[in-house]
Amino acid sequence: MATQYVLASSQLPRPATSRFAEMFNADDFKAAFRNHPAGVSIITAQGPTGPVGLTSSSVFSVSVNPPLLVFSLSGRSSASAAILEAGNVVVHLLGADQIELAKTFATSGIDRFEDAATWSRLITGEPVLPGVSAWLRGEIVNEMSAGDSTVVAVQVLQVSIPSGADQDAEQAPPLVYHNRSWHSLSADSTVG
Repeated sequence: MATQYVLASSQLPRPATSRFAEMFNADDFKAAFRNHPAGVSIITAQGPTGPVGLTSSSVFSVSVNPPLLVFSLSGRSSASAAILEAGNVVVHLLGADQIELAKTFATSGIDRFEDAATWSRLITGEPVLPGVSAWLRGEIVNEMSAGDSTVVAVQVLQVSIPSGADQDAEQAPPLVYHNRSWHSLSADSTVG
């Protein structure tokens, strides 16, 4: 049994009462986060009927010891249930040059794995996308229901950074999602 590292739902603060919820609406909440940029990644897994994946802007690191990352899955995503059932995932961190890949995995109703030349399988069975900035394979160690989403904690078991990439060298600019559009960061965007 995997060790659980995320707070149990009984330890989390209770949701706001209706008195506070009436102070704003869902559109206000979305508008507040529209100006908060997020890195873009793709999460893949081997589902019960084949590979599944989706584009995410909710991935973040939580701990180095043990190595943990967290992301959320929307209850509306067709891939969410299969990812949770899989137990193991690959999180692909995207550079700006992978925008078409991000768009593909953000499009609903298509077979994201139709072109077998664009992906392969790890020896452990998970689908992996080549040419990304980095990928991290891990085991889901905890899940928490959060509104209409599920927050997922993953213990990282393997990290792959493209061969020849020096951690100190300038890497390709990351792909960022901000105000409903895709962006790239560069050295020119540094403010401090």
